[in-house]
Amino acid sequence: MATDMMQRSDWFADPFFGAFGQPFFTGAHGANDLTSDIEESTTAYVARIEVPGHTKQDVALTYHDNVLTVAVKATAAPKGTALLAERTHDPRSRRFRLPNVAANDISATLENGVLTVTLPKLTGAAGGDHQIAID
Repeated sequence: MATDMMQRSDWFADPFFGAFGQPFFTGAHGANDLTSDIEESTTAYVARIEVPGHTKQDVALTYHDNVLTVAVKATAAPKGTALLAERTHDPRSRRFRLPNVAANDISATLENGVLTVTLPKLTGAAGGDHQIAID
């Protein structure tokens, strides 16, 4: 029974307040994180990370010790009195362990607020650490 309660995603939901309290009880990946999807094929990993409102100059990508790190700079908060403020303006980062990557062949693009990072898998000699430029 306790296991069933812990696995339910709506156990904090209340018909009167709706999802009002959920931000206080979400896991490690809440609304202020870099929402991501990662796909794997036999030849590469493809990571798609949402970075709305950011330019490629705001984003730093590195690959070190089998970990892709995505860091986003802080943005200026809107001026004036906020009636609703759900978007974060703080710096954020996220790490993904992606082994067996040809570090020198990693590529990245930023289009329509989505950062797409392609990490080809190694086919021969091991690659090293690599700073990644965003096209």
